[in-house]
Amino acid sequence: MTQEDQSASPVRIVVLGAGFGGLELTSTLSDEFGDALDRASIDIVLIDRTDDFVFGFAKLDVMFGRQTADEVRHRYADIVKPGVRFVKATIESIDPTTKRVETDVGAFDADVLVVALGADLDVAATPGLEEGGHEFYTEAGAFACRDVLASFEGGRVVVGVASTPFKCPPAPSETALLVHDLLTERGLREKSTITLVLPLPVPVPPSPAASDAFLAAFADRAIEFRGAVAVRALDPARKVAVLSDDSEVGYDLFLGVPVHRAPAVVLDSDLAVDGWIPVDPFTLETSFPGVYAVGDVTSVGTPKAGVFAEGQAAIVAAAIAAQVRGAVSPATYDGRGICYVEFGHGNVAAVDVKFVSGQQPTGTFDGPSAEIAADKSEFGTTRVARWFG
Repeated sequence: MTQEDQSASPVRIVVLGAGFGGLELTSTLSDEFGDALDRASIDIVLIDRTDDFVFGFAKLDVMFGRQTADEVRHRYADIVKPGVRFVKATIESIDPTTKRVETDVGAFDADVLVVALGADLDVAATPGLEEGGHEFYTEAGAFACRDVLASFEGGRVVVGVASTPFKCPPAPSETALLVHDLLTERGLREKSTITLVLPLPVPVPPSPAASDAFLAAFADRAIEFRGAVAVRALDPARKVAVLSDDSEVGYDLFLGVPVHRAPAVVLDSDLAVDGWIPVDPFTLETSFPGVYAVGDVTSVGTPKAGVFAEGQAAIVAAAIAAQVRGAVSPATYDGRGICYVEFGHGNVAAVDVKFVSGQQPTGTFDGPSAEIAADKSEFGTTRVARWFG
């Protein structure tokens, strides 16, 4: 680096949201500009309103009693990545033109702004869900379901999804299989039924092999699958779920996936179009120069899952690093992600899918097996080590 470079003001990078996308992006930039001299050229701020990170799959681990809530929390205060400053704050407004972010602890001005705020869940959008069911997609909801499932004495279980898009498309199918295992272990399966209501025609549309494996597992375990239909409302008094085709299904325990929406602060900005942030599918840049978006908050065309946010973040990190050094990044997003899916009995499968703009998505399927379950565990361990340092 030249003397002139050293004396120049650092490039200010502000990253909103510390999920898969935000953590991968800031970790990559920290590694890229790791030495003290080089780090003087870049200033990285990571903002999130919460205290800790929890993997999506870990919510099921807590829900089904395999881990405690404390065991799956990774505190942002523990981040020791060089050059990354974590700020706990609630974001109040985003101005993508000026790249200025207002929060409850002050304002942040950026040279490069990255929005990785994920999707919020709107329980109230499904009448009766809050009063008559249990959502398991937030941390609080999934952790509360641990006690709900532990005290359940058997009966009609419905796992239902309110709308598309929703995060981690295989998760409702995984949940139905894990409910089967739990009820079997407790001697309650014979007195119970399990129904999965999914607005997708099959469990994993990009991978026919994965969908076939799920459908075979459902048939083997007497789990009813109702595809291409969503849950419109619950009637707690009658204990029925009203579906989008006007049919009904009775329940004693309803485990629901609520309507997903972009965070209100995004919807109130100039970034959102038709409810989500549109981006260039290859660079993840928005229509505002120097403003990127990754992960669930976008309409990039990939599933809303952490592994895709991670891949998108790597592309944005490469673009930022090239900008700081006065170069052009050759990296473009390939839409690929590997998702680990639970099949019960301690077995996990891997679905390798690819979403390329303008093309039909493709996917391969491997497993399920205990060996892939070990790979899933390693997936989480390596990322905690990488992101938290």
